[in-house]
Amino acid sequence: MSEREAVLFANEAFYRAFADRDSTAMDEVWARDRPVVCIHPGWPPLEGRDEVMESWRAILANPDSPATQPRGARAYLQGEQAFVVCYEEIEGQYLIATNIFAREGGLWRLVHHQAGPTAGEPSAEDEDDGAPRTVN
Repeated sequence: MSEREAVLFANEAFYRAFADRDSTAMDEVWARDRPVVCIHPGWPPLEGRDEVMESWRAILANPDSPATQPRGARAYLQGEQAFVVCYEEIEGQYLIATNIFAREGGLWRLVHHQAGPTAGEPSAEDEDDGAPRTVN
């Protein structure tokens, strides 16, 4: 598996935990030894693993929380860090999200998630074509 595929796999694991409402899986995707921040749409920044995980436990436990599907994920790598930009489809509407990952214990772990409104929506060109994307 290439590094790009590994990052996209980590991104998928995040959204799978979200879709399955699996707080244990969500806990696994987030970094343990690095600073983490999460900005849910309309929320102030949540800083620190405890605060971030508390928010996810509340969201995942809420039966009225809408289903979220990632669309058009594109990964960008820079050494031991990477980020994915994707759309989040929620009940036919879209948010735009940035998920930042850092290598921790040989795995890509989430250190930052931010999602917010967008006027755009994914197209066929938004799908990651596997071409190398590195940030200098």
